Amino acid sequence: MFSHYMRAFIIALAGRLSAIRCGDRTLDRIGSSESLRTLIRHPFPELNMTAVNPRLAENPRLADYPIDPLFLERWSPRAFTDETIQEAELLTLFEAARWAPSAANAQPWRFLYARRGTAHWDKFLGLLVPFNQTWASRAAALIVLVSDPLFLRPGTDEPTTLRSQSLDAGAAWASLALQATRDGWRAHGMGGIDLERAAVELNVPPGHRVELAIAIGRPSDRSSLPEALQAREFPSGRKRVAEFAFEGGFAAAG
Repeated sequence: MFSHYMRAFIIALAGRLSAIRCGDRTLDRIGSSESLRTLIRHPFPELNMTAVNPRLAENPRLADYPIDPLFLERWSPRAFTDETIQEAELLTLFEAARWAPSAANAQPWRFLYARRGTAHWDKFLGLLVPFNQTWASRAAALIVLVSDPLFLRPGTDEPTTLRSQSLDAGAAWASLALQATRDGWRAHGMGGIDLERAAVELNVPPGHRVELAIAIGRPSDRSSLPEALQAREFPSGRKRVAEFAFEGGFAAAG
């Protein structure tokens, strides 16, 4: 049984790599044909690849251009197991965030966190809006992302305001989310948090900005969610590249 699955995996992987090597030539032939796009994702449909990786059946995402599969595998589920996370595992996610791009190397991100089962858990969970509490209570960790707008340029004594503080904090959050996916965890960002209470109860310094909350957990079956949420528990799609990338600038008005 194992050898059959391995053979299926290797054959299908070879097909994926072949498609990627073809690059734009393959994509030009694909055009908007979903059937051909599906063929590149599953070049041998008679082989049961979902038996090797059941998550393939749950992720309908397809890229228009060759990218690392990690970007498609990352999504924001709400269904988590009750597995806890060791602090070293969580620090690995922060290590990934550490190396995010940063204007002037200011690194304005600050991560405040609590692991389920620790003394800080109830406080962090209570900062979420009631809707998010219903599912995030099963997360292994909760994180509050804060950004610092001030930094000292090398050789200066006066702090400088960083215009891109939230952008840089977002880059760190994206790095964390990708590392979580690679490690078999999932990360779900939430704007549904009491920002004012978070600033007070987490002793956020004046001038800092509370950006969002993040739930970290092992993915579980959607059936573990309340019925109203189960229908929403799938990877979302994205706009086509042509809808947000414009050579030469925006089109002239009128």
